[in-house]
Amino acid sequence: MTVSVQSAVYPLKAVQRPIPRVLSIAGSDPSGGAGIQADLKSIAANGGYGMAVITALTVQNTQGVTAVHVPPVEFLRQQLDAISDDITVDAVKIGMLGDAAVIHEVRRWLGEARPAVVVLDPVMIATSGDRLLAESAETALRELLPLADLVTPNLPELAMLLGEPEATDWPSALEQGKRLAAACGNTVLVKGGHLQGTGCPDALVNTGGVLSQDVVEFAGQRVETRNSHGTGCSLSSAMATAKARLGDWESALRVVKPWLQEALTQSEVLEVGKGNGPINHFHALQHAIQPGDFAIRMWEAAQTELAAIYGLDFIQHLQSGGLSEAQFSYYLSQDAIYLNGYSRVLARASALAPSETEQLFWARGSQMCLEVESELHRNWLSGRQVSGELGPVTKAYVDHLLAASASGSYAVLLAAVLPCYWLYAEVGQQLHHGYIQAGASDEHPYADWLRTYADEAFAEATRKAIDITDAAAQAATPTERAAMMEAFAQSCRYETAFFDAPRLHG
Repeated sequence: MTVSVQSAVYPLKAVQRPIPRVLSIAGSDPSGGAGIQADLKSIAANGGYGMAVITALTVQNTQGVTAVHVPPVEFLRQQLDAISDDITVDAVKIGMLGDAAVIHEVRRWLGEARPAVVVLDPVMIATSGDRLLAESAETALRELLPLADLVTPNLPELAMLLGEPEATDWPSALEQGKRLAAACGNTVLVKGGHLQGTGCPDALVNTGGVLSQDVVEFAGQRVETRNSHGTGCSLSSAMATAKARLGDWESALRVVKPWLQEALTQSEVLEVGKGNGPINHFHALQHAIQPGDFAIRMWEAAQTELAAIYGLDFIQHLQSGGLSEAQFSYYLSQDAIYLNGYSRVLARASALAPSETEQLFWARGSQMCLEVESELHRNWLSGRQVSGELGPVTKAYVDHLLAASASGSYAVLLAAVLPCYWLYAEVGQQLHHGYIQAGASDEHPYADWLRTYADEAFAEATRKAIDITDAAAQAATPTERAAMMEAFAQSCRYETAFFDAPRLHG
């Protein structure tokens, strides 16, 4: 039996995904760090097509804002109508609005265009401390809040919107977020960036979707850098893009928060300005991979173990029909034990998944493992003299998967669970093909088992699992991708050991 270089189960090619069309309605920053310039970079970095309608022109750089010019409202109306008359807008991010007339015009357009996703970043005070919204416009801005699906104020803005003192600790900030969400009937992203300490938490208050909860918190560490210019703009436009792409706010923030943290971490390389510099929106491009690239890397990494598997006595004798009943029974009993543990790991993958589609996929996989385990006990193991004792290889493999599930990294967990799909599917197809080539005799002692390897539903699930893992690798950092490869390679080694365990058992 030989290893095919090309996967028989999975076509190794790029996978196309929809690109959301995202409109930024905001002010312009000629230094490029904030406003629409930051929004367009953020939208592109998070997989969207960015568009911009300019509400205000500013004179600013990394050291502050020195002047603001608000164009006539009629010109704003023409910009907005030109976009919605021609282009389907999947999501809108609203930033600096400048004065009450601008706010009223944006409100009119929202009522007519009714975009599916609206994120409002209530820009009132710049990071430099400069006021960006006329005091006379604050009432109009508060009236605009209920039209947004998500509101993303920093702590000073959150306090101003409520007419309260600024929160000085995280519990107080959460309470203010709850009050604003209750008043406006939408979701509020509470940001801990202005608090003291090494932590930098965020929280979604009054969330919707599959994981609907009153408060969903996301821990994070503060990045020590002076380059935070445009952070709020970038976060809100990234959230609009990710929501349009992934479907719910929790999934969006789970993707956007690490992206933003890395953009802050990698900001020093830009060397822009003498003051509060911009973040590095395109940090991922330095180590970017294309769709399908990581799947190819994993397939190449699996070749050594696949060759080893095909050379095992267990596989050779299962193919020929010469495998002893004792070894086959031991394999089945360990498989049943393994599937019980594997189901728990897939359930964890479902809990960490960033989208409803992926949550449902891994949840179905977890359920299927339990159903297959029951089938093994009910049919294949019935009447066989087998021990239900946990074998050393089975224990080590399950412990490895549980450790990956406890790491907190969705991408690493997927890489760890994937070989059980991919290698098993590849080996199964080879065994079934050999059985058919040999005449598919019903006299073969393991004919019924070999026929199960022709299950197209499992092959399709395997292709889906590879696609999801490949997409997770695209969003991962280089360090995380290295951890993914190690987890994948270790699981491949365990797959080989699992097939060889019956021989060692005797």
